[in-house]
This record gives sequence, structure tokens and C-alpha cells, in this order.
Amino acid sequence: MPYANISELPKSVRNLPSRAKIIYMKAFNSCWEELELEDEAARDRASHESAWSAVREQYEKDDETGEWVKSDAYVGRRSRHRKSRSSGTSLQAKAHA
Repeated sequence: MPYANISELPKSVRNLPSRAKIIYMKAFNSCWEELELEDEAARDRASHESAWSAVREQYEKDDETGEWVKSDAYVGRRSRHRKSRSSGTSLQAKAHA
């Protein structure tokens, strides 16, 4: 069943950073709404799998501390994306000058 707020999330998710919990909840709820399965247990399992997958796109569990942290790959993608945006902006500014 979809979650109305973060405090309802399962215990296995409670050790995630706040942003990761939001990602989990949104992904779970989205998958739940999209699936039209009569077997509620299967729908629940698929929604949890989808939610964990969404979290793992941006976060990873640190092997030493066991804490969930932003994935280096995700941080690198965002940095490159920001650079390309900012360089495009400066090109536009030069074109208008």
C-alpha cells in the first residue's frame, strides 16, 4: 500500500538519509500506482524493488561505516551536467554582447 509520509516507511529504510527516504517513498508509490496486479504481495514486492533501485541510482552504502552516502558516480554526473549548463549560459551571454 502506498505511503502517505516518510514516518510510515519500513524499518529497513529508516537508516537512509532524508533525501533518499523521499526518493524511496516516491518511487514506491509511483510503482504501486502503475502496477495493476491482483496479487497485492507481488505488487508490494515489485514496488519495494523499484524503490530500492531508485535509491541505489543516487546512493550507495559505505563499506566501512555502513552508512548510505551519495554515490560518487551520481555526484560526478551532476557536476558534469552543471558545467555544461553553465558553459552554455556564458556562451549565450557572449552572443548577446
